[in-house]
Amino acid sequence: MKAKLILQDGTIFEGKAFGYLKDSVGEVVFNTSMTGYGEVLTDPSYYGQIVTMTYPLIGNYGINLEDVESRGVHVKGFIVREKSDEPNNFRCEMDIDTYLKQNKVIGLEGIDTRALTKILRNNGTMKGIITLENATLEDIQQKLDKFSNTEAVRTVTRKEKEYIKGNGPKVAVMDFGVKQNILRSFKARGCDLVIFPATTSAEEMLKENPDLIFLSNGPGDPEDLEDVIANLKELIGKKPIAGICLGHQLLALTLGGQTGKLKFGHRGGNHPVKDLEDGKVYITSQNHGYYVSQMPENMSVTHINLNDNTVEGMRHNELPIYSVQYHPEACPGPKDNDYIFDKFLELI
Repeated sequence: MKAKLILQDGTIFEGKAFGYLKDSVGEVVFNTSMTGYGEVLTDPSYYGQIVTMTYPLIGNYGINLEDVESRGVHVKGFIVREKSDEPNNFRCEMDIDTYLKQNKVIGLEGIDTRALTKILRNNGTMKGIITLENATLEDIQQKLDKFSNTEAVRTVTRKEKEYIKGNGPKVAVMDFGVKQNILRSFKARGCDLVIFPATTSAEEMLKENPDLIFLSNGPGDPEDLEDVIANLKELIGKKPIAGICLGHQLLALTLGGQTGKLKFGHRGGNHPVKDLEDGKVYITSQNHGYYVSQMPENMSVTHINLNDNTVEGMRHNELPIYSVQYHPEACPGPKDNDYIFDKFLELI
């Protein structure tokens, strides 16, 4: 069935719909990973976004449910140059078309994804709609105007506290949209995990007497989470705190720093980051549209992005607080940065 992607600047791409055939609005972004589309689709940090894969053929090894990063698909739409209709892999459970149908997400194939990516790089990410109607920008402008992602974290977070038993240090995880492989990385180190909904009070978390408080990744603008920041202020100095991605940004805001929006974000598995503490350069997995634009007082930069020199990690000069912007748990992406979880546990 024919479908269109209409961007808020009026650009129209015509292609073919697949998956769940219903119009969808979101922020249009791009990801440069060559593989790992199953993890991308199920990463809660993509909630509210229509994701474009820059690699030209997607779906050739199908979908296997062992590799998912959460309980469902979180993207608002999925755009590919060409999808594979005949996946071939010994772990394949279904093709990408069937998977999107099951999870009620629309896909669009057959458009020039290179041209779309250039528009997003030059003009910045923007709202868009995948529509089955023969519509123009004027026809769908109201839908674009109504779209908001301010409730993203409250939508993807757990609704109840959850325990994953272990014999090691007790880690309290604040779930802003935590990926499964972050939990697996802590479990592999024997950690005793307590996972809290995003809006849990500081008092309730401290009742568990954790050895470490971990702030997870998640979708949206950190500045929308004023209630969470107020909670975090009550935790500073009481327990060691670590964070990844959104958790890193929230820590910066809590400690008096500032965040900003990147023009087109960092999304992919090939971003070079320098660890200033050991002097090495690592290739990292990234997925964020916001960054720490002004460092808090008494914090030192530990990592920088070698593409644009943005802050990729920070450590408190006195308190046991340490966080990174990128995704050391990968999935998808290089596993070179797994050592960061050991650094988190060294805060205890």
